[in-house]
Amino acid sequence: MIAAIDAGNSRIKWGVRDGASWREQGNLPTEDVDRLADAANLWANATDVVACCVAGPAVEAAIEAAAAAFGRRLRWVRSTAAAHGVRNGYERPERLGADRWAAMIGARGMTLDACLVVCAGTATTVDWLDAAGDFRGGLILPGVRLMCAALARNTAQLPVAEGEYRGEPRNTMDAIISGCLHAQAGAIERMYARAASEGAVRCLMTGGAAYRIAPCLGIPYTMEEMLVLDGLLRCVS
Repeated sequence: MIAAIDAGNSRIKWGVRDGASWREQGNLPTEDVDRLADAANLWANATDVVACCVAGPAVEAAIEAAAAAFGRRLRWVRSTAAAHGVRNGYERPERLGADRWAAMIGARGMTLDACLVVCAGTATTVDWLDAAGDFRGGLILPGVRLMCAALARNTAQLPVAEGEYRGEPRNTMDAIISGCLHAQAGAIERMYARAASEGAVRCLMTGGAAYRIAPCLGIPYTMEEMLVLDGLLRCVS
């Protein structure tokens, strides 16, 4: 069995894979990284640990300590020029977020079709992987919560919104939530249209905010909750 860990800016997600299925899954806030050693009890039966991290050196160090406490070998996934059927088109391949890289490798393992890989978390990333396995480029925009927080922080009259998505919003709370979700959906749909101009493309969505954004989309999509972790496992298979 192998434990896979995706350490993001807001949450650390993990799963333990045994053959074709995930046996254990969990997450905790990244700010509580010191509790990771307790959660690592769930990895006790794993022989190896593979991880990616975009949350900084302190979080990486905590993951290394948790793996070492159980005597498990830890392998980090970093972005490279090419791996597992994906070629990295970034101007500086090593600067691509490791979670985005893992998500595209996970997508390539699921299908050889062109894909739009959407990771919706603290930030939303929208990455185009063509049918040849070339990463053609991607978008980074503030996630839904960040957009809402920015409005509350930088305006005198707008609150932290706790509204709902409405097709025709008629109060401030719903207007903020609906506006932020439309902005997310619009960015995804525009990138999808660009990719689709070259042929059929699939949209794969993952991340904690994906379920809020997806109903607003006017394009077909598939939810892949474990996409990053699937990619991490593929990196060491």
